[in-house]
Amino acid sequence: MSSSETTTMRIPKLPFLLFVALCITLYISYLRWTPSTQTEKSVPNLKSAYGSGRVSAQNEIFYGIMFDAGSTGTRVHVYKFSQTSSGAPHLEHEIFKAIKPGLSEYADEPEKCVAGIKELLDIAMEEIPEHLRRSTPLVLKATAGLRLLPEEKAQKLLDTVKTIFQSSPFLVGKESVSIMDGTDEGIFAWITVNFLTGSLTNPSAKLAGMLDLGGGSTQITFYPYEKVTFTGAPAGYITNFQLFNRTFHLYSHSYLGLGLMSARLQIMGGMEGKPLQPDGELVTSCITPGFVTEFNHAGITYKVKGQNDVKSLYESCSKSVAKMLTGKVNRADEVANLFVYAFSYYFDRAEDTHLIDPSVGGYVKVRDFETAATKECANIAQTAGSSPYLCMDLTYITHILQDLGFSKDKRLKLVKKINDVETSWALGATFYYMDLLKSNV
Repeated sequence: MSSSETTTMRIPKLPFLLFVALCITLYISYLRWTPSTQTEKSVPNLKSAYGSGRVSAQNEIFYGIMFDAGSTGTRVHVYKFSQTSSGAPHLEHEIFKAIKPGLSEYADEPEKCVAGIKELLDIAMEEIPEHLRRSTPLVLKATAGLRLLPEEKAQKLLDTVKTIFQSSPFLVGKESVSIMDGTDEGIFAWITVNFLTGSLTNPSAKLAGMLDLGGGSTQITFYPYEKVTFTGAPAGYITNFQLFNRTFHLYSHSYLGLGLMSARLQIMGGMEGKPLQPDGELVTSCITPGFVTEFNHAGITYKVKGQNDVKSLYESCSKSVAKMLTGKVNRADEVANLFVYAFSYYFDRAEDTHLIDPSVGGYVKVRDFETAATKECANIAQTAGSSPYLCMDLTYITHILQDLGFSKDKRLKLVKKINDVETSWALGATFYYMDLLKSNV
């Protein structure tokens, strides 16, 4: 064939473009589905809340179960989630139930806690579909009530619960039943509040602070915007971690022994875990003079009597509270400028004195607690039988809020729920343990 007769083969244009598009699509899919090796810095004492590297299909449904074993009761939270394209879970809804007393009340007879734990576990069984139970993490975290018990007694209670959990169809790991560090409790509660308000996924949003007053301990956690907060914070009060592709520097501390019930005992001159002599009694200027009652705390019953010859119950009680708190709380001035949520006993005592609507909560100034304390202490002779410790509780709340850095005119938002979800540490902790258990069972 002559050169003039030579022809050139050409690939049709449309099939060629389709072939290139297919190659690009396959390459992108490969990059997308290849597991990432990048790790995130974790919260101190924790491994990583979102570090598994797994990819979930959008709209996938999954569950988490968190038992909150507090000093005055045990609560179960059953959370239903769906996965979003951003990687942050979307909370579909929560099932919640609480029972009393707390686990610590069974310190000498741990087997007696079994019925209550099984009752709460049945709530999860009813809510979660059978085919998802084996992949659903089941966790119990105990707080100040068990922290205050002798180690041997606390461990027997935890072992009893773990035996029950291991016989269930849910996902139970090595860390599933334990006592939670107080600082982690504050951090998880802060995550819960700011997740429910949408602030965690909105970089331009102002992050709220959090106050929690439990029975055995109290927590304060907030995101510092002022440099002086970092430089003035005691060692261990600043925590750094990553969440939702953001780095957070939190001021967080848990004061063990300054929860409302533990504070009561100290204000009256008692000591944690030490019963009185058979004929002994605690005498306090914070209840009706001459009134005799009992106080049950951490498995011990104390005989209590109101101090005689007290002219002003509020003033005398205020002095007792101030003396007990001396040197125990760090003041953080920045909190005066932050929006702060407060819950647990802050909410309960505000409800008891009609400062808020119990169905929706509300705003309360520190001064409102003081006014309620003054009124209650003046009228305590009439309510001694039904609420003998209300004067003391309100006086204590007034003082500890000011010691933490809140002025009397500071407004706090008191809530039990945000967007119909309980405002406790349980949701924040569930995020962490869901990933930890699925990765390390």
